[in-house]
Parts: sequence; C-alpha cells; structure tokens
Amino acid sequence: MQHFEDSVYKLIVETSTNLPGDVRVAVKAAQEAEDRATRAGLSLSTIAENIEMAECNVSPICQDTGMPTFVVHTPIGANQIIMKQAIRSAIARATKDGKLRTNSVDSLTGANTGDNLGPGTPVIHFEQWEKEDIDIRLILKGGGCENKNIQYSLPAEIEGLGKAGRDLDGIRKCIMHAVYQAQGQGCSAGFIGVGIGGDRTTGYELAKQQLFRHVDDVNPIADLQKLEEYVLENANKLGIGTMGFGGAVTLLGCKVGVMNRLPASFFVSVAYNCWAYRRQGLLLDGATGELKSWIYPQGSELPMNAASEKEAVQAVALSDEEESREVRLTMPLTEEQVRSLRVGDIVILDGEMHTGRDALHSYLINHDSPIDLNGGVIYHCGPVMMKDREGVWHVKAAGPTTSIREEPYQGDVMKKFGIRAVIGKGGMGAKTLKALQEHGGVYLNAIGGAAQYYARCFKKVNGVHFLDEFGIPEAMWHMQTEGFAAIVTMDSHGNSLHAQVDTDSRTKLEQFKEPVFK
Repeated sequence: MQHFEDSVYKLIVETSTNLPGDVRVAVKAAQEAEDRATRAGLSLSTIAENIEMAECNVSPICQDTGMPTFVVHTPIGANQIIMKQAIRSAIARATKDGKLRTNSVDSLTGANTGDNLGPGTPVIHFEQWEKEDIDIRLILKGGGCENKNIQYSLPAEIEGLGKAGRDLDGIRKCIMHAVYQAQGQGCSAGFIGVGIGGDRTTGYELAKQQLFRHVDDVNPIADLQKLEEYVLENANKLGIGTMGFGGAVTLLGCKVGVMNRLPASFFVSVAYNCWAYRRQGLLLDGATGELKSWIYPQGSELPMNAASEKEAVQAVALSDEEESREVRLTMPLTEEQVRSLRVGDIVILDGEMHTGRDALHSYLINHDSPIDLNGGVIYHCGPVMMKDREGVWHVKAAGPTTSIREEPYQGDVMKKFGIRAVIGKGGMGAKTLKALQEHGGVYLNAIGGAAQYYARCFKKVNGVHFLDEFGIPEAMWHMQTEGFAAIVTMDSHGNSLHAQVDTDSRTKLEQFKEPVFK
C-alpha cells in the first residue's frame, strides 16, 4: 500500500479544485436555459469563470471545503487501520498546501485544530466488497448547503403544500418544500439527495449517499425515477433561480434512495448541495494503492460561457423594473453614499475591506473592535490563506459565506461601530433590514462559491486580528481590495430582493398542492 496516501492526496486536490465533467454539463445546460442578460444569467457565467480559474490555479473552487467525507470499499482482509491513518495524513498535507480550508473546530471551545483533524473529522466510512480493487470516494460539502439539509416526519403539514401523507405524493411535497426553503442560501442552483425511510440518522446518511451518484444516471426503481424527473422539472418553476436572484434554473439534479423503516416512523431526509458539487472517486490497486482510474469524468471539453469582467458588471446590474447603476466607491463609505444606493445597483469597491464571520460578530457584541470600523465594510467570508517563505499572507480563495447566520448580531454591530455595508450571500432578515434603514446601511450580495473569482480582487493583506483565538476562517482579516463587484440586494429604503423572491416562490409553491402520484 505504498502508493495509497499519495493517491488519496491526489483525490483531495482534484475534488477541491476541479469540478467533475458531469457537473459541468449540468451547469452548462443551466446557462443555456437562463437568459444571459439577467442577474441569474450573470451569476452562472461568473460561476463558469470561477470553475475554470480554480482548475487553472489548482486552488479551491469554493473557500468552504466542508467536512471531508470518504466512502471506501476495500477487499476482504485490507488493513483499514493503516488506510485510515493514511487518509488522515493526506488530509493534513492537503490542508497545509492550501487545498482544504482549516475547518475542524472544537464544538465546545471553538478552537480550530489547523489541520482538519479532530474527533469526527474527517468522516470515513469503510465497507468491504468481494473485489480486489479499492474504490474510494470523497465529497466536500460546504457548511452553507449543509445548513439547508432538512428532515421531515410524515404525516405532516407542509408550508404552502398542505397535508403530506405516508405515500409518494407526501414525499413529493417534502422534496418540493426542501428546495423552496433553501432559497439562495445554499448557493443555488443546487443538487439534492433524498433518503426515504430509515431512522433519523440513517435517513440522512442515505440522502448524502445519493450525492455520490452520477448526475445523468437513471434510478432503477420506476416510481423513484418518475419522482426524480418530476422534482427536477417542477422545482425550476419556483422562480428562485441562481443565488436566489430569481430565474428559470433553481435545481440541477435530484437523486432519491429508499430503505426500510420502523412502522412508527416515516422520515424523508434531504441533503442539499450547492452548484459547487465537489465529489470525485478513485479506483485503486488493492495491493499497492496505486491509481488505476477516476470514477467520475475529470473536467469537460464543453466550453463554459464565462463572463468577462465588463460583462459581469453590466449584466448583474440589470433590473426588470428600472435601469440600475454602476457605482464605484472607495472604502470607508459615508452615510450619504450608502443611502444613495438602491436594490439592483452594482457597487465596485476599492480600499480596505475586513472579513468577519460568526466568531467575530459574537465577540463584537460585547467588546470593542481592534480597529476603527466607522464607514467600514464587513465581508462575510472565511478565506483560505497561505503564508509564503517571507511570512507574507496571501489570499488563495475568498468567496462569501451564508449571511443569515449573523442575523442576531448584524444590525447591532453595524450601529455600534458605524459599519456602512456588509457583503455576503443569500441575504439577511427583517432585523438587519430595519437596521439598514435606521442606521444608513446596505447589504451587497456576492456570488456564492466563486472563491477564485473574488480572491483576485484582494491585492494585499494589510493585517489580521484574532488569528490565534479564532483560526484562519474566523479571524478578522484586513485586505486591500481593488474592483470587488457585488449587487445591492437590501438597501436603506426598506427594499429586499431576497424577501421579494421568497414571497414570490412561496406563492408558486402552492400550485403543487394537488396530488400527482396516485
């Protein structure tokens, strides 16, 4: 097994940096179905550019490389203890090389291990089979889409859809609601795996296992095949669209599995995955661990319709209701500048930007800021950072994180420190919207998962606070920024694109109340 660890390392790098060919085909089909001259169309073009940049740079497609989850089929008699040690070693090596973000955090203290190793991380499932080769597969599913997983217990009353019974139609309602509730917070357009039956634990495991299927495969169970086809067609009628900006493409794939259950329980478990559908696998020689073949196609010869920087700025500003503007601002910002912005405007930022996620917002509620934030911009981002031989930090991946987690803090933090803008993905709620009105603030939506696209905007790391206390993703990074473009989706006049899309899609969800499967 002298080659096993190196093979696992190759698998990790490939999974993190190169989107598989079957996923690329799905993204390209979404591009062709969406009007390019819309926010959703622009988002898909930006996603396409990010996919190509990640492959060329051999850097993470998305900065959130998730909880590495391996499924390993081994020959009878294989030493799984040795294999587990090798997988852990490969994980630590890939983390040190910047192919994975440091994501393993102590649940009680919040301390980051720094190497993605710790109790429960990485996740490794071993299964024996009567073959001589080793089949090892890896999925990197980020926290934003992991948080949109959902489980239903039937019978139930489903929002917008009414009663869902213990039958195929009840399952259908659960899945449709699962897509609706994710909105843009899970980086739509996405993929879903569904597990029917089992108990609460195995149901979720079955749902996640479905994400290892090929995008274009056909379910061998006729009823489930019909269900998958129905959901894929009709979820795209909800109008949620890419990034929750509205549009024709909300879902890129649906895979459903089933297992037996207890008579008293009927669970429908849904594992949501973002467009950055990072899973790959290897077939290895059972004796040496040497690579024999890849399980999923690597990349694709299909050309992706990437957006140029000029096209990105122009297209994302489009609005169905009025002509939007392109505004270039230098940070820090004034209240007057911010109050002049409206939903649909594109803002291009230059100057110093600060990152801040869960740990920082919780800290700032009860403490002073280490720097003056008056007029400042906070970016909801947990970047992948690397230090060179001279000790200088560099930004390797820096897409937005899901903003709604900061809803309990955001408005109060903005008022306390005079922050004028926050950047993230998926939007925020009523409390933040009210604070934007009272204080004079704005929410800017960046393209979720576009970690390479945004990393190039950061020209220099000016400094960092709380690195030792919070770890790299949660630290407060101060970065010199040039040409960072994002769209205003919540303004200081009480307008929220996210609330509008949520209301519209909730209305559209109701059309799927009536039974479909007899």
